[in-house]
Amino acid sequence: MIDSMLEVLWLPLLAGLVLTGIHVYLGLHVLSRGVIFVDLALAQVAALGMTVAFLQGHGLQSPAASWYALAFTLVGAALLSLTRVRRAPIPQEAIIGVVYVVSAAATILVVDRVPQGGEQIKQLLVGSLLTVSLGDVLGLALLYSAIGGLHWLVRGPLLEISLEGGRGRSSLRLAAWDFLFYASFGIVVTSSVRVAGVLLVFSYLIVPAAAGVLLARSTRARLLVGWALGAAVTGAGLALSYVLDLPTGAAVVVTSGAMLGLLVAGIALGTLARMVRRQGFQVLWGAGVAAGALVAILGLLLVLFPAMDHPWLDALEWAVPAIRIAFLSPAEQATHIEAVRDVAEGQQQVASLRALAQDARWGREPLDAEREERVRQFATSRAEITAGDRMVLDTLRVRARERQRYALGAPLLALGLASALALLWTRMRRRRPMPTEATAGGSA
Repeated sequence: MIDSMLEVLWLPLLAGLVLTGIHVYLGLHVLSRGVIFVDLALAQVAALGMTVAFLQGHGLQSPAASWYALAFTLVGAALLSLTRVRRAPIPQEAIIGVVYVVSAAATILVVDRVPQGGEQIKQLLVGSLLTVSLGDVLGLALLYSAIGGLHWLVRGPLLEISLEGGRGRSSLRLAAWDFLFYASFGIVVTSSVRVAGVLLVFSYLIVPAAAGVLLARSTRARLLVGWALGAAVTGAGLALSYVLDLPTGAAVVVTSGAMLGLLVAGIALGTLARMVRRQGFQVLWGAGVAAGALVAILGLLLVLFPAMDHPWLDALEWAVPAIRIAFLSPAEQATHIEAVRDVAEGQQQVASLRALAQDARWGREPLDAEREERVRQFATSRAEITAGDRMVLDTLRVRARERQRYALGAPLLALGLASALALLWTRMRRRRPMPTEATAGGSA
């Protein structure tokens, strides 16, 4: 499986590594300038240009579409460079937001005039990383190398403006350097959106750079950390898309977000552990009160609204199925066991059919059109039958919830309230001043 996966994904992986190389560097500039959504805005402007080109009869992957996108992006770069004014009444981030919203709305208006407009919007959002060619990768590598070399030659003023805001420079020179940055940035975005889509381009720009800022101090170390994490996320996201048959760009974006979330959670837990070592477990007092209040709220919701979704109880029953069975009658338990077995069999059949369709999609086992249509229809009908079995399980879950509201909800409510109130009382008692010996003697 690994060999076949590498055979299909080595070019998308190489393209992702090339994108990571330039976008992490530009992302550090963007974070330092505080214009987080400039990439999303310029990417959307480029997408608007490509959509206009498509409306004029050019393909989204054609050179004409690239020139349209570049022209629109340079106009956006000029607008952003001219609106960066010291002590401006309107923050530049607000202007960036306006550029994004207007260009996105204009894209929708243009796409509305294009046949199969929804498919075009989807392609602009998630790109076509899976269909990238070796020529595309080499072209991107050459272009990004040239832009990287240009930035290296003028790294002094560009870093000064990004890190220090360009203090001491005239407004005209500041606008000129800003235009150089945004214009080169726009060229990168234009080429990236055509290959990877708006969402993946924004993810490559912000997420690895943000991880580098969290883990390192110097610019060089941040670059290295961002490149390493960007490469890891690209590989993991592509593998996930292959194994689960998911859209490639979206899988990489979600993987990068999950990586950043785990990183932030790890940093927070490390900080909390250091605080506990220095100050003791009293620093967890607030978290304990919040946990007790949360348990009480969960119990109260189960008591008042047993039929609503309770994810924590669903997770508990998934881990220990006997909890749900315990609140069903013998006849209901038999129906539940049968429905669970039918759902499992249906899922297995649907999974095998989807695997067959996935093999055809990835080119491992070609299917003729007639057989592929039969597979699709059978998978759809089997999924409908499985949905009926799930409805039976949902009905049994509602009946179990009605009986769990007092057996589980009421004790949780009491336990949560008691824990929170006990912690609050302990805190108040510790803060209460103790009488001194002099006061005690005088009172005597």
